[in-house]
Amino acid sequence: MVSPNRFAALSLTSLLLTLLLCAATEASSSSSNSTKIGQGYRLVSIEETSDGGLIGILQLKQKTKIYGPDIPLLRFYVKHETENRLRVHITDAQKQRWEVPYNLLPREQPPPLSQSIGKFRKNPITVSEYSGSEFLFSYTSDPFSFAVKRKSNGETLFDSSSGDSDPFSSIVFKDQYLEISTKLPKDASLYGLGENTQPHGIKLYPSDPYTLYTTDISAINLNADLYGSHPVYMDLRNAGGKASAHAVLLLNSNGMDVFYTGTSLTYKIIGGVFDFYFFSGPSPLNVVDQYTTLIGRPAPMPYWAFGFHQCRWGYHNLSVVEDVVENYKKAQIPLDVIWNDDDHMDGKKDFTLNPVNYPRPKLLNFLDKIHSIGMKYVVIIDPGIAVNTSYGVYQRGIANDVFIKYDGEPFLAQVWPGAVNFPDFLNPKTVSWWVDEIRRFHELVPVDGLWIDMNEASNFCSGKCKIPKGKCPTGTGPGWICCLDCKNITKTRWDDPPYKINASGIKVPIGFKTIATSAYHYNGVLEYDAHSLYGFSQSVATHKGLQGLQGKRPFILSRSTYVGSGKYAAHWTGDNQGTWENLKYSISTMLNFGIFGVPMVGSDICGFYPQPTEELCNRWIEVGAFYPFSRDHANYYSPRQELYQWQSVAESARNALGIRYKILPFLYTLNYEAHVSGAPIARPLFFSFPTYTECYGLSTQFLLGSSLMISPVLEQGKTQVKALFPPGSWYSLLDWTNTITSKDGVYVTLDAPLHVVNVHLYQNAILPMQQGGMVSKEARMTPFTLIVTFPSGAAQGEAKGNLYLDDDERPEMSLGDGYSTYVDLHATVNQGAVKVWSEVQEGKFALDKGWIIESISVLGLQGSGAVSSLEIDGKPLIGVSNVNVSTSAHEHLNSDGEGEQKTVMVALKGLNIPVGKNFAMTWKMG
Repeated sequence: MVSPNRFAALSLTSLLLTLLLCAATEASSSSSNSTKIGQGYRLVSIEETSDGGLIGILQLKQKTKIYGPDIPLLRFYVKHETENRLRVHITDAQKQRWEVPYNLLPREQPPPLSQSIGKFRKNPITVSEYSGSEFLFSYTSDPFSFAVKRKSNGETLFDSSSGDSDPFSSIVFKDQYLEISTKLPKDASLYGLGENTQPHGIKLYPSDPYTLYTTDISAINLNADLYGSHPVYMDLRNAGGKASAHAVLLLNSNGMDVFYTGTSLTYKIIGGVFDFYFFSGPSPLNVVDQYTTLIGRPAPMPYWAFGFHQCRWGYHNLSVVEDVVENYKKAQIPLDVIWNDDDHMDGKKDFTLNPVNYPRPKLLNFLDKIHSIGMKYVVIIDPGIAVNTSYGVYQRGIANDVFIKYDGEPFLAQVWPGAVNFPDFLNPKTVSWWVDEIRRFHELVPVDGLWIDMNEASNFCSGKCKIPKGKCPTGTGPGWICCLDCKNITKTRWDDPPYKINASGIKVPIGFKTIATSAYHYNGVLEYDAHSLYGFSQSVATHKGLQGLQGKRPFILSRSTYVGSGKYAAHWTGDNQGTWENLKYSISTMLNFGIFGVPMVGSDICGFYPQPTEELCNRWIEVGAFYPFSRDHANYYSPRQELYQWQSVAESARNALGIRYKILPFLYTLNYEAHVSGAPIARPLFFSFPTYTECYGLSTQFLLGSSLMISPVLEQGKTQVKALFPPGSWYSLLDWTNTITSKDGVYVTLDAPLHVVNVHLYQNAILPMQQGGMVSKEARMTPFTLIVTFPSGAAQGEAKGNLYLDDDERPEMSLGDGYSTYVDLHATVNQGAVKVWSEVQEGKFALDKGWIIESISVLGLQGSGAVSSLEIDGKPLIGVSNVNVSTSAHEHLNSDGEGEQKTVMVALKGLNIPVGKNFAMTWKMG
């Protein structure tokens, strides 16, 4: 039975109307707008399901020929899956359609179709609204449309109805063309829908094209479909100073164009189903928490992954790599991880070593040396397996029948080694074979992580190819010129669909330079449908392979991503260029991936393509030192750009990475927060200041966590930066006595000479820091400093922070097994009485490691700075210990000097407080 609080019944009149409409036949009428397709569907039946959802049947009103025949009957299913998540699923009522596989992205399954047809009049219900905790779902019967409202304030979040004056159609559902739209208020700020390089910043920009289809075109292409597909957007609204955010995911892996006009959003998709998930927020952090609850929490990263990484395509032999490591050491620039692009491979073949340039005994020797100091080694693996009968990986692949097929044979493509076949990661046998190849390779070379590239999938050729008689590749000229003998494939509707998405930004055929879309995977799944899942499915298989090795925490970097990739892999933003524009774009892409649930993200520092200037590389390391994933990487054809190549860049690197290596415990704690709640590591300012509309489009500054703000120089020749400071007090991390305070938010022009990046800590925070080092393993064992920030001069205030410590090599990132410690840090000030204390869970691990807090600095205190009655755990400290107490006056950078309250910082040094034990420290201010 229908419970009265869940459904609002229709009036008798509307019930009769509904019944009449179900029986009525629609007279054909022309649309008022020529771009509209058809007249949508009408609802002919609706009933409640046993799991508390709704199922309805929709009947086509008018056939149209454009983009192929319509599907006559649709089944829609609606369910409040959790308090804050609503699902709306619409598919063919009579025939199973392609969906993102439930074993690849685990989630609830809708009721089987057999339950819908034939019995749908059995328990008819007459409702127009279906209410959950946070959402109200409502619909109109004819033409069918639905709306989703926020229950607390009645605000419409999604509305698929199409009125006469609207430029978009009602629902269109054909085999190879699906269309649906929603109206949006003008003042909604939208974020997401990637992956693309957005020249206008993080906010979606009306009339920019948003095409989602995983493609290997360089990230220097603006507003084009790049390596990943993330059909999700966050919508932030502000009504009279009250902000609320929600998100909408359309879980569909087919190619799509999304058109945003500023007042509406239209999806045009070339297959699959409508599978919408709505997340109620209302804060941006709540939204990402709810989103990652569905798609999978971000992967735990090992501690060393937060160190600095150096890579280059073109480290021709091992001695070059050894020199790079040595030169970083000489320049006193921190380095944790050295990488190889395909230079280490034998003939660019996966899972091999070049016996001449990377002889195994010498490589193992080198790895022993770097491993002994805590450094790590990561190499690249591409999905294309070289067609070569004397190559064991290929032989075993053929024997296990692991490759994607075309016309009954493994589909032939060309990548770096020449002719290749592509493993089909949707096939369980392929996953087992891949896991085994990783194991074999790890026995050959004990790598610490894998970098999976070219997995969109990228192909240097298009169509159906054969291996030519001559040598391919020729060995001269660039390796990406197609030398196979290929014919275009246009014979099927999968290769040449009726609707052309804006692929590569120029409407290229969807099989262009990738796997032919009429090729097929395990169980007959078409590449046409599964294309954008390729990199995701490879990440899942690679994760499984690495997890099986020595019980260590996997580290995977993937270029291609999909919804859920963050559970397995980190991401870098692909082939960028050493230009000021690309430096700026990198911030928006990084922030978007935090929203996508892939928080471990960064761009190639100094740019992948030639060639950054010295000044640009200075400024880029000042941004890149604060990417969650921080790596310098360059192209084969670029001049060398390691950070020690210029003395000035080395100095900027020592400064910026010096800060990074001091805040590693903070970054690692953010990784733990990401893993348990989805919270991005790098965030747009609106995450912490959702009511402050000035920061909604801000794409030139960002936060790490909720309170550490980076305000870099992003323009040539500038030695100052105009930075936005949201309301409250901010303290410079370069000089803790410098503060900026405002009631309503303020722009401040900061000095930023070439070697300086401005980093500020917000009030009410406690930042745990260590003393840095040349490698994270060493930095990790240094004493801790706590920086406590109160609102400047506040008579009363409180601050909070936390610290997660563990054995970062074990697979899980959790509490309760004796290999981790979690510390909540608190501080209060009340009329001059200051208290700083900790609450420790699972303290044994931290005690065994011997970690101590050596100093505590408290910023923003009122008064002259005289400290009295200093106690720890109730025992006096002054005069009975080596504790040194100092006070310094704050300088207010944005002050006009009139009536400015004097505030001070109190620093306590020489403490010896065990991190793994609760402590409480108190004193009084004079």
